[in-house]
Amino acid sequence: QVQFVESGGGLVQPGGSLRLSCVASGSIFSMYYVGWYRQAPGKQRELVATITIGGSTNYADSVKGRFTGSRDNAKNTVYLQMNSLKPEDTGVYYCNTIPPVAHSWGQGTQVTVSS
Repeated sequence: QVQFVESGGGLVQPGGSLRLSCVASGSIFSMYYVGWYRQAPGKQRELVATITIGGSTNYADSVKGRFTGSRDNAKNTVYLQMNSLKPEDTGVYYCNTIPPVAHSWGQGTQVTVSS
């Protein structure tokens, strides 16, 4: 099984940037598609970025062109570079496999976009 630990969140002004990191435990990390998910206040968790085993990516329309996902299988780590942040990007960001595994959710990292 894989466990994830997210980091890199914080408070940023609209238009700013953040880079999130997510470290996975377990030697079989490289065998999974990995997703970045976010949960905005009062909303359900949603998938915002997909990173395939080979590093190809796909994005939700709401973040396309602003977010870039990547992975380093040697470091068991995935990243999410977030640019041109908007207040509606506020939420807790998580990573997990695709489809997500219930016991693999970490604590997430809070991203707050506000002036």
